[in-house]
Amino acid sequence: MEIHLIDSAGKDFYFPVNPEEVKISRGKGYETVNIMALGEFDFISGEKVKEITFSSFFPLEYDAGYCQYKQIPNPKDAMNQLTATMNSQTPVRLLIVGPTGNVINALVMIATHDSIFRGGEPGDIYYDLTARTWRKPRIHVRAGADSSTKKGGTTATSRPDTKNTAKTYTVKSGDSLSKIAKLELGDCSKWSKIYNLNKTTIGPNSNLIKPGQKLVLPS
Repeated sequence: MEIHLIDSAGKDFYFPVNPEEVKISRGKGYETVNIMALGEFDFISGEKVKEITFSSFFPLEYDAGYCQYKQIPNPKDAMNQLTATMNSQTPVRLLIVGPTGNVINALVMIATHDSIFRGGEPGDIYYDLTARTWRKPRIHVRAGADSSTKKGGTTATSRPDTKNTAKTYTVKSGDSLSKIAKLELGDCSKWSKIYNLNKTTIGPNSNLIKPGQKLVLPS
């Protein structure tokens, strides 16, 4: 399993040690109304924001027995980066990739993360992290309200943009099309689909991708 936090600039924070478990909390929202002489009634108000929680640690030194990769971050730097992400007003993409593909691929805000220092393990920092799925706010306009005015005093309602915005990926040092396909699409064999969409950018050799190139991903 791999766990990544990817910001809007494409910077990838790769958690070095997998947690024992990942918990996803779901729920339905209710609004309770007290109607005189009839009592209380519950009205469904929609799905609650999902919470994703997991716990692990940042080791001071690499250990092949549990580390996902060799160039692990310094524990203090890792915690500072999580704090900066939590304090940011911009959502990040939480990507959890399992043996059969993506388990979670969602925009989230880091709600909380706790640091834990244990005696006998100097340098290692344990943590508990909670992320909440992010949804873009939708503003509903009251029926009959003027959204825009044409000449002559008549009103016109703007049409919503129904076009789907293509998802892109910015190439980083060490990337390959198969690695990008694994992280973004959950299947490394889909590298050819990425290449076919970006032949003009990449060129005739699919193995020669360069850091900074912006690739369009299949929908």
